[in-house]
Amino acid sequence: MRILNKKTVLPGYGLSLGITWLYLSLIVLLPLSTLYIKVFSGSLNDFISAVFSLRAIKAYQVTFGLSFVSACINSFFGFLVAWVIVRYKIPFKGFWDALIDLPFALPTAVAGISLTWLYGPRGWIGSFLEANGYKVVFTPIGITIAMIFVSFPFAVRTIEPVLRDLDPEVEESARCLGASRMKIFLKIIFPTIFPSILTGFTLSFARAMGEYGSVIFIAGNQPLKTEIAPLLIVMRLEEYDYHGSASIAVFLLTVSFLLLLCLNFIQFWNKRYSGIT
Repeated sequence: MRILNKKTVLPGYGLSLGITWLYLSLIVLLPLSTLYIKVFSGSLNDFISAVFSLRAIKAYQVTFGLSFVSACINSFFGFLVAWVIVRYKIPFKGFWDALIDLPFALPTAVAGISLTWLYGPRGWIGSFLEANGYKVVFTPIGITIAMIFVSFPFAVRTIEPVLRDLDPEVEESARCLGASRMKIFLKIIFPTIFPSILTGFTLSFARAMGEYGSVIFIAGNQPLKTEIAPLLIVMRLEEYDYHGSASIAVFLLTVSFLLLLCLNFIQFWNKRYSGIT
């Protein structure tokens, strides 16, 4: 009888692995590598001038800064929503649970139009806010709201499975031993879910950083004020500045890759922390 190697659980391991690498190379690696080749075929001075121009730097500040703010907000409220979904029996729980994933399926342009109308001068919320001296549309606040909307599911879905796997008996034992609710949370719950919170934060930040469709409607796209980096790439293309557009795209791509690399380290740390081998 032939005994299969434990590392090759499925038949045709070598063939399936080869197809996997080929598919990933054609879909992901090849297009991205050609972008790098296109950029660095030119001079280094052209790359630096395109990536670090005043307009580009201002766009990075808007994109990275507001992405960080939206990721922080999502991390906090994502934990609260995940806690309620997992720990409490709420009416229409399936509806609310499905509503969390709606930003994944909803076209971003639809989200941008809806948010612009809602927070605009004639919107339900925007009219009230502007009457009290607060403007949302065409401001960094509006951009932050759009980023929160599109990246919120990541913060919930990364924390939710960890909360489900958390054994309630551990909390009951700590409570029986006299631990307060705050001490149980700080000593038992939070250390367990902290790696997943970091994962959700990183995914939310990366998603918000690359968002385009929902932001351009509510941002106003004012250069040096509310212009985001993905929009600047499109603007460079419309100006037939292909090298400048590709240079900014490569810069954002590199930042995204570094974020995902950090995410992999976080996941590796999470597995070691949880005792998973």
